Amino acid sequence: MAIKVTVWNEYYHEVTFKEVGEVYPKGIHGCIADFLREAGMEVRTATLPEPEHGLTQEVLDNTEVLIWWGHMAHHKVSDEVVDRVYKRIQEGMGLIVL
Repeated sequence: MAIKVTVWNEYYHEVTFKEVGEVYPKGIHGCIADFLREAGMEVRTATLPEPEHGLTQEVLDNTEVLIWWGHMAHHKVSDEVVDRVYKRIQEGMGLIVL
């Protein structure tokens, strides 16, 4: 059975800076997700601009490991989503922060 991974990204640099978008045309989250899929994992992505930052309760309930890629926009993540992620970690979801 494949590990269920969600790769979260601010998705700020790729759309703001042309040179970053050229290196990561699918976003850094897409690059990480592709690598993990090739390794046999079940992967979804989520980004800051999505409703609820892509981290709905349903998404988190179906995530065994959350990979969090953040750099400049942590202050834009809503407290509600932070609390939801924290609760899932306390319930046993893995977290890798990059």
